[in-house]
Amino acid sequence: MSLPPEFALIARHFRPLAGPGALDLADDAAVLEIPAGRRLVIAADAMVEGVHYLPGDPPGTVGRKLLRVNLSDLAAMGAVPLGYLMTTSLARGTPDGWLADFVAGLAEDQRLFGLTLLGGDTTATPGPTSLSLTILGTVEPGKVVTRAGARPGDDLWVSGTIGDGALGLKVLQGALPADAAGHLARRYRLPEPRLALGQALAGLVRAGMDVSDGLVQDLGHLCRAGGCGAVLDAGAVPLSDAARTLLAADAGLLPLLLTGGDDYELLLAADPADRAEVMARAAASGMAVARIGRFIAGPAEVSVLAPDGTPLALPRGGWSHF
Repeated sequence: MSLPPEFALIARHFRPLAGPGALDLADDAAVLEIPAGRRLVIAADAMVEGVHYLPGDPPGTVGRKLLRVNLSDLAAMGAVPLGYLMTTSLARGTPDGWLADFVAGLAEDQRLFGLTLLGGDTTATPGPTSLSLTILGTVEPGKVVTRAGARPGDDLWVSGTIGDGALGLKVLQGALPADAAGHLARRYRLPEPRLALGQALAGLVRAGMDVSDGLVQDLGHLCRAGGCGAVLDAGAVPLSDAARTLLAADAGLLPLLLTGGDDYELLLAADPADRAEVMARAAASGMAVARIGRFIAGPAEVSVLAPDGTPLALPRGGWSHF
């Protein structure tokens, strides 16, 4: 007897992504072995067409972004990837070739980051396409990094560069000129989960999270979790060459850089006494970090200083669905 269409699609596209614990995607659940002496870390994120990615984005980058934004959550907690579950609600009429390219992107990043598909669900919807992924990882007991733990006087650190994802979206929408190297569009479509850095700093930093909804808004989450405030020095926020070029031409872009989101960099709190160690471990992991402010006693609020040191008022802190 031939497979029903739904199960034939699963066998054709998703079974090649499956690892040993997935039981060849023939059962309703996976059986997973957790490495001895490790703790399980679980996170989930969804992506909706037209909200988290553009309808014309290459399907391969859509699959890779779906996996990477979840890997970024593991990076923020200092975890090592183990596997993932995925639910796809595909708009009716989605071409088989779109799904093939989507899966090819996932396969590429599975090889890059060392994990496999464990299972999930596949459905159809009138649209738009909605994709959900649940990531599993492990971390050494006592080394998990959470949002809570920042203290007044702690340094505020961030990895990589900020603002590229928000600028990349504007570039792809035609609202900003493209940089010659295509860096900004790539940063929007393919964020880089800072797994090596998160693992290197686990057990050293006091608090952390990834920047997904905007630097200022996400810093507010660290403040609320730690029961303290923060001062952010906008002039110290690291920018790519492409972002600096656009900002030099239009200083009004600064609020977008600080609040636009889609950065997927790590935002961290650490004892000032550990500055040298933070820098050394970051360098050993191959990732640059920058000190961009400090935590202070007081209400759980974020004060932003412009590059000239004066207070900077922002129209919003970051992205919100509601």
